[in-house]
Amino acid sequence: MEDLVQKTLEAHWRIKQYVYKTPLMFSNPLSKLASDCKVKIKLENEQLTGSFKVRGAFNKLLKMSSDGDVIKERGIITASSGNHGMACVEAGMKLGIPVTVYCYKDVSEHKKTALLDRGVRVVLHGNDCVEAENEARSSAKRQDTEYVSPYNDLDIVAGQGTIGIEILEDFPDVDSVLVPVGGGGLIGGIARYIKQVKPSVEIIGCQPQNSKVMYESVKAGRIVFEESMDTLSEGTAGGVEENSITFPLCAQYVDDWIMVTEEEIGKAIVYMLQNHQKVIEGAAGMTLGAFMKNPGRFSGKRVVVVACGANIGIHTLKQVMSMYT
Repeated sequence: MEDLVQKTLEAHWRIKQYVYKTPLMFSNPLSKLASDCKVKIKLENEQLTGSFKVRGAFNKLLKMSSDGDVIKERGIITASSGNHGMACVEAGMKLGIPVTVYCYKDVSEHKKTALLDRGVRVVLHGNDCVEAENEARSSAKRQDTEYVSPYNDLDIVAGQGTIGIEILEDFPDVDSVLVPVGGGGLIGGIARYIKQVKPSVEIIGCQPQNSKVMYESVKAGRIVFEESMDTLSEGTAGGVEENSITFPLCAQYVDDWIMVTEEEIGKAIVYMLQNHQKVIEGAAGMTLGAFMKNPGRFSGKRVVVVACGANIGIHTLKQVMSMYT
């Protein structure tokens, strides 16, 4: 995985003109929750398409389009619970590459509509993201088209890892970084880069109590198949693909794990709105909730919380607001 660090640096320059360098915002209210603590929030909720996923998508599609025009004729196929699909669509539209997106049947109406509104072909298949991914892969093989994985792809992981570059640029004395984990592409990229440049930084993976496949897999030393329950953190929900490149990255470079309840996620979404006037999705609320669960653990530390996205449906947001305000 040595070359992942190099790939991340290359991705940083490749995607620079296409994505935002998002703010790393100091949070006074969060910092006050622990003694002598400084907390900053990496606002990927303010990224293009409202999610960090656009980094990996642009990196992958830019690399593919540099190989010639075949990709523009055939297009790509991907699978996504919404954010990765939207990111591929954004990159595809800018670069002239047609995109077909596979989603699992219960994907949120908000995310599905957003894709359809962009004129994308959406195919619904299976009960979770792994089933949708598997079908998308088979379909790509049958059609001799490129499949773009949401996380099981070095170019995607390298793109997400550019967040690690920005964190160290803006906050070189950071001690701990809290990152949401689903398939592991985001934390894999961030952790690999940061551990190379500043090994002392503690990388903490955050998962919802209701869907913690990567945590259980790392604990077991192999990818396990565990039923996921419904969670507000739908962007991280579901299983991990067999032989995913992100598994060894998580096993080797993630120092600790925090599991977060649905109530903690909901309260964190409301907290962000009340204290910083910013809308975040469940996966970002989960990382915030992980810090708020036990702020004392971070006393005397400089902490970054990665707020990965803002794509929450208005109905879900209303529900969360009525429950936790």
